[in-house]
Amino acid sequence: MKKSVLGLALAALIILGAGAALAADDPNFTIGEVENLLYGELRTGSLVERINAVERELFGRELPGSVADRQVALLNFITKGAVQQPSMFFKLGVAEWVLSQKIDPFMPVVRRVERLEIQLDGTPQVDRPVAMRLERVLGLLVGDGVPMEEQDLAAGTVLRASTYEAISPTNVKEGDVIRMNLESTVKVGTSLVAPRGSIVEAVVTKVTKPRSFGRPGEVQFAVNKLIPLGPEEIALTVGQRAEAAMKAESAQLAAAGTSLVGLVLLGPVGLVGGFLVRGDVKEIPAGAVTFAETASAMRVSAYPVPESLQSLLAQEDPVIVPEPGADQGEQKKDTPSEPVHRGEGY
Repeated sequence: MKKSVLGLALAALIILGAGAALAADDPNFTIGEVENLLYGELRTGSLVERINAVERELFGRELPGSVADRQVALLNFITKGAVQQPSMFFKLGVAEWVLSQKIDPFMPVVRRVERLEIQLDGTPQVDRPVAMRLERVLGLLVGDGVPMEEQDLAAGTVLRASTYEAISPTNVKEGDVIRMNLESTVKVGTSLVAPRGSIVEAVVTKVTKPRSFGRPGEVQFAVNKLIPLGPEEIALTVGQRAEAAMKAESAQLAAAGTSLVGLVLLGPVGLVGGFLVRGDVKEIPAGAVTFAETASAMRVSAYPVPESLQSLLAQEDPVIVPEPGADQGEQKKDTPSEPVHRGEGY
């Protein structure tokens, strides 16, 4: 046990060295960010007391270094990791994917670890440091260590996402970030890049409130990135391949006699990254589906799934992307795309 705790603390010190230069440049790296990620709330006490408490929670001991450097080290340990040292988020994602084939990044770290332990053991191991508890879970699920490798993710890789919460002209404003759930696992070969449940983000670009004479409100927002297992954010857009996937899903729902309103977000309508909701509906409900695609090729960190677990990848339903039709091919290639939701008057 002592060796495991010391090893994790050493990893944090390595990450501290890698990220220390950021402390003076970015005042937003604070213990509050770490507490929100770890617990889902801020804790009370002096700055030093709060840093000490988090380090003891994670590693069972306090780490050396300045106040600024220790905060950066904690944040990087959870979210970024270092060379050949996956972050806590990366490892949590692997553990959750192996156990249930999806992840829950909206839940605080401590609760995610507790849930894994309850699923495996029936009770959380609250008497041990959280980082060590996660390592124990991973030992049970995948054996020793979680490797990380770089892979080339192709441009135009299509993914399916759904809204996490309802969206309407009355509950969002320009500049708000809209978070969605990834509904299709992103992989390269047998390497896992982003499991189902990963966060897809969009940004609200325009809001028009419902107006007089029953004129509907309108929300425009641009789908712009995927947050995968690794620290690299993957830029997204809505191009011809994503449009083709949207139309194919809509056609399937229509053939099944299912109403499209609120279920599939159709588009694009003229600005990069977005989609169109057709029909006078008051809001886009939670669970409404859209498609996006990677904006460009890039190198990403991934989990090389061992042969013993590759059957889990085979169970994932791929996104079917038909060849764009004639109407899609006639669109101007430089026409950007963006989302509009038109809601009825209130």
